[in-house]
Amino acid sequence: MSGTKNGRSPRSVALAGPYGSGKSTLFEALLDAAGAPLKRPADPRNRPMTTEIRIGHCSYLGDPWSVLDCPGSIEFAHQTCSALAMADITVVVCEPSPAKAAMVGPLLKTLKDEGIPHIVFINKIDTLEDSLADTLASLQAYTSSPLILRQMPIFEGPAVTGYVDLMSERAYRYRNGQASELMRIPDAMMADEQVALGRLVETLADRDDALLEKVLEDIKPTPEELYRDMRKDLLNGSVIEVLVGAAEHANGVRRLWKTLRHDTPDPLETAERREIVPGGAARAQVFKTVYAGHTGKLSYARVWSGTITDGAQLGGTRLGGIYRFINGEMTKVPDAKQGDVVAFGRLDGVPTGATLSPGGQPERLPFPRATPPVYAMAIATTDRKDDVKLSGALHKLAEEDPSLFITRDGETVLHGQGEIHLQSTVEHLARDYGLKLAVHKPAVAYKETIRTGVTEHGRLKRQTGGHGQFADVKIEIAPRARGEGFQFIDKIVGGAVPRNFIPAVGDAAREATAKGPFGYPVVDIAVTLVDGGFHAVDSSDMAFRAATQIAMKEGLAKAEPVLLEPVGHVTISVPNDYTARAQRLLTGRRGQILGFAERPGWTGWDDVEALVPEAEMHDLIIELRSQTMGLGTFRQRFDHLAETRAVP
Repeated sequence: MSGTKNGRSPRSVALAGPYGSGKSTLFEALLDAAGAPLKRPADPRNRPMTTEIRIGHCSYLGDPWSVLDCPGSIEFAHQTCSALAMADITVVVCEPSPAKAAMVGPLLKTLKDEGIPHIVFINKIDTLEDSLADTLASLQAYTSSPLILRQMPIFEGPAVTGYVDLMSERAYRYRNGQASELMRIPDAMMADEQVALGRLVETLADRDDALLEKVLEDIKPTPEELYRDMRKDLLNGSVIEVLVGAAEHANGVRRLWKTLRHDTPDPLETAERREIVPGGAARAQVFKTVYAGHTGKLSYARVWSGTITDGAQLGGTRLGGIYRFINGEMTKVPDAKQGDVVAFGRLDGVPTGATLSPGGQPERLPFPRATPPVYAMAIATTDRKDDVKLSGALHKLAEEDPSLFITRDGETVLHGQGEIHLQSTVEHLARDYGLKLAVHKPAVAYKETIRTGVTEHGRLKRQTGGHGQFADVKIEIAPRARGEGFQFIDKIVGGAVPRNFIPAVGDAAREATAKGPFGYPVVDIAVTLVDGGFHAVDSSDMAFRAATQIAMKEGLAKAEPVLLEPVGHVTISVPNDYTARAQRLLTGRRGQILGFAERPGWTGWDDVEALVPEAEMHDLIIELRSQTMGLGTFRQRFDHLAETRAVP
């Protein structure tokens, strides 16, 4: 285990799990136990939701560590995935509740798919009401790797007062805010402890012939053999180690530290897992961008190889500082070594996900892609003078948050991962950029078309002294099949309209489709110029354009105009317990169910497909998550335009 024995290799651990599982409390407890405490709110209930990655630096028993506290809400999942890709190991934090096990499922799948070593920390063990075995069984349903319980809780009446460490066969009594106290294994637990230890050994023996031979010969393995096998299997994803504790009381936190110290891979092992070739020029990867007021732009990065010193040229920009976060305060340091997670200062022009090297432009390392947006919110400044300021602020926000998408088509629309995600973005704009914004539901991209064909005459005759204006056009307006777009046809014969004026007629007819009788763009029509008249002196391009626009406006109004609404192909993904709810939700929004099937690669999940009008999609994600414990999501694509009687 290179680099851990001498305590000099910086390593990193990410804390991830559902909102409310106590990750932030565990983050603070770990730093506190390592002698690098953060300032805590007087009332822990006032702690705000974690919406951004938090980093803390500390040293535990001589080993330097970076601890990454990841957001728990699914709406900030991209930030979590970015942090997981940088960490050596992940601690999955969850509650001792079988009913909430499903909330951990997507995270366990991501870690398994990406091959990221991870252990489970069942937090809030002091609130355990059901059997811990029930929680483990529920969690096991969401991962193919066996969960191995490392610690058994000790009960005194209904209260959990300590734990038995199965591999060392030692018992410890919890002491709030302090290290646990060694104690005898209670006599009443001896039989259950031996059964649990037997299960642990058998699971490890499935992957170790030497250990299996001992089991078959009824020879008890040493703790050192179990530690070795546990680490080996943990790193290759064969097993998931399970610890218990209560971060709010610092219970089990030091044992978690010791487990991390022993089992976390060193930077070389993580680089090998990421297929990063060792040696060569120093390399780092940016995984989070923050604009931090007077400090300017900060780029959180993991150093994958070598050493990067302050002032180095990275990505064509001179590095303006290297920072660590000690006791919650930014501290400038002269360099960052392999394994470090630090903040680089003032790397303007360097995007999130970029791979950097002082030696030039290295090959780009893989980086998680943001999931497609599922919620949108239109914004506008309350003072038009702030429009330019808003544009600059949105550019910075898009750098900070790759899961935020911005469109401008008649209105500025934020697209993101949910209502909380976009509300926090608007609050960020108000707090850090001084922008007061009005928000509203984005407009639906309605279109118009016609049901019948018409022939319309347009005539312009204007005499204002000197040259006048004259043009006469006769056009036929006809519907086309859905999706065929606009077509202009010239059927002039005999010079009724001179050839040089015909392009002006076609351009004016196309421009007239920008706004139909209902006020929306007109699509799927053909306009045919069949006749007209001109004056040798008073006719002009401008006159023929005006005459055409007159004919188009009157003709479209007579051609039985109809409103079209965009309809999307929507695929909702939910655990199969919620499939029926998803179907009812879609039909309640004028959705046409196309069918459902097992979600590829997701055991116990279904995909429900439907055609749904865009007008019904705005708050779909809010209702879907409220009915699926926050687990449901969807993806969509435009499918077609359909006639509607809905009033916009």
